[in-house]
Amino acid sequence: MPDLSVIQTALDRAVADGVFPGAVLAVRCGDRAVCRFHAGQLSIFPPGPPVSASTIYDLASLTKPLATVTSIALLIQQGDLRLEDTVAEHLQECAGTVIGSATLRDLLTHSSGLPGWRPFYERINPEGEIPSSGEARNRAKQAMLKSIGAETPVYDRGSRSLYSDLGFMLLGMIVERCSRRDLDCFFYDFITIPLNGLRIEYVLRERLNEFLAVASRDGGVAPTEIDRWRQGRLLCGEVHDQNAAALGGEAGHAGLFGNVDSVLAITGEWLHAYHGRKAILDQGIVREFTRRQKPEVSSSWALGWDTPSMQSSAGRYFASRSFGHLGYTGTSIWIDPVRELQVVLLSNRVHPTSENEAIKKFRPIIHDLVYREFVGSAYGRSG
Repeated sequence: MPDLSVIQTALDRAVADGVFPGAVLAVRCGDRAVCRFHAGQLSIFPPGPPVSASTIYDLASLTKPLATVTSIALLIQQGDLRLEDTVAEHLQECAGTVIGSATLRDLLTHSSGLPGWRPFYERINPEGEIPSSGEARNRAKQAMLKSIGAETPVYDRGSRSLYSDLGFMLLGMIVERCSRRDLDCFFYDFITIPLNGLRIEYVLRERLNEFLAVASRDGGVAPTEIDRWRQGRLLCGEVHDQNAAALGGEAGHAGLFGNVDSVLAITGEWLHAYHGRKAILDQGIVREFTRRQKPEVSSSWALGWDTPSMQSSAGRYFASRSFGHLGYTGTSIWIDPVRELQVVLLSNRVHPTSENEAIKKFRPIIHDLVYREFVGSAYGRSG
């Protein structure tokens, strides 16, 4: 049996050492019950209440696998998309641009030639006013699409992988065009509802107050950072990523807020499908999406999922077939299908400042500790 006190002590120590104000960790191994750990406070400035297992966090780039990649996989299952479809086939505004001839596979493997990031929000919305209607969000998306389409490639397509938010913004727009639904509606209809109404969602501006009121009765929402672009507000329930905010909080690369059980429910669908069990996803698609795609160019990327590398945040023991993802705000997912181990860490390490990068050292430590307690280090890296 795992010694759960060892893991709780490590989480408490991380709070004391300033890795994050607070955090929630969930572990599920095989058919055992979920083990949940939590430590610290929601915030430091001002002092916040204690974190609970149901506290909601800004999931940041976990939006990519949980919402966008899962949506793309579902649309492929339905026959509405193919991995070799080009961007221009679904986003006609990109016809005649360099990125227009990139495929969905190129975007999912971060090998399209696009740069990793650009401060488009400064151009789209210099005043920091967040779109609060469907019409305003659509205008912002058109402006973002035009900006991305005008980008000059920073490397030859397919020659390397460069993690790119821009590519996932395009993928989110492709989900919308293909499904004829807004991204938050597709996520709700095809992911949240089939999984029995999870506590995970895009928080649109016009729903912010209701979201905060409901969340305050059940674990609260962990704030992130003070944002000068948004009139110096401490962000709470508003997406930390500024390009996502400029799109109204609904984007392919960031925007989801959720608690640890909801994240675990979606990752569980990927793991169930991987092993051919009942799930919203098909086994063949999941096996392809979680397979490292370009080992010949020293890339660890599968299709929207990362895989363990030499100095991985997953630590030393997760099997080579494992898949996961990180979020800038201090979140992460790692799934080892060989040992059927799922580990979800949610924190707000960017509060009060994103200059705090202590989580980089903490992530592999906590994953090694979880693996040793739940599996045993002797079994690591096989498979």
